[in-house]
Amino acid sequence: MLKNKKSYNVAIAGATGAVGNEMMNTLEKRNFPVAEIRLLASERSIGKKLKFKDKEVPIEQLTDKSFKGIDIALFSAGADRSKTFAPAAVKSGAVVIDNSSAFRMDKEVPLVVPEVNRHAIFRHKGIIANPNCSTIQMVVALKPLHDAAKIKRIVVSTYQAVSGAGATAMAELREQARDLLDGKPIKCKKFPYQIAFNLIPQIDVFLENNYTKEEMKMVNETRKIMEDDSIMVTATCIRVPVFNSHSESVNIETEKKLTVEEARRILSKAPGVKLVDDPANQRYPMPVDAAGKYDTLVGRIREDESIEKGLNLWIVSDNLLKGAALNAVQIAEELIKG
Repeated sequence: MLKNKKSYNVAIAGATGAVGNEMMNTLEKRNFPVAEIRLLASERSIGKKLKFKDKEVPIEQLTDKSFKGIDIALFSAGADRSKTFAPAAVKSGAVVIDNSSAFRMDKEVPLVVPEVNRHAIFRHKGIIANPNCSTIQMVVALKPLHDAAKIKRIVVSTYQAVSGAGATAMAELREQARDLLDGKPIKCKKFPYQIAFNLIPQIDVFLENNYTKEEMKMVNETRKIMEDDSIMVTATCIRVPVFNSHSESVNIETEKKLTVEEARRILSKAPGVKLVDDPANQRYPMPVDAAGKYDTLVGRIREDESIEKGLNLWIVSDNLLKGAALNAVQIAEELIKG
């Protein structure tokens, strides 16, 4: 059993990516009891080293034989690689915490946000799924309100930072902004259109219902995490020229009426939430304030005056931390507590 050990051998698959790097940094900052860390990536990264606790750790090639002796494997290598190598990690005896979309909707795989459904962790059969970044921050804020008043319907519009599309996307925003300011022509590689000083109302591919895959992730994952298929969810996901931290405009309709004061009181005590809601002094969550922070920031709470029992909220969180790396490490922390 994991909880009976003093320290753990941990592997990070996809260690050279933006989320993989954050996983490694988060393990170190939170003093996770790591005995050995194994950093795995594609063969292109062989020969590189990354620093963990003042030691230079060489990158090893990710293969199905990479997990011998590993207790916990954190995956941030993409869905295809997760499907290929996660079963091999489980077969080697590791518990996999997977950040990709590969297993999220698998009925045999728990989809976990520790503040919301910690109990689901212990249903795992070797793999635990980390939800989509935009879903995580929303359910952290909404679950306490759902417990108090039962949410019937969610309407969410996201404003998602380019870091959610990886390091190459961040570089593209930087280069395009520089070129535009210098009067030079821009190049679009990662995104189909200019992202600097623009926004793109498409994240991932369009499906037959004209929603994007990202939008339907929010619909389906929210119901699974909240363990309530009756919640109606509709989403619009937008990529914006912000380097880090996703923002969300969320409207909820509840069975029981919640006043603004009641919602503020509930959220002020909610785990993982920081209330930033002082309109009189122009205090509200912003991406620059959320970047590098563990908490999900919630503000602009106000009643929806178009319906009897509705609230509007503005939710902001660091998508590389709570939206990915931090949530995965928190799952690992709960695993070893048992």
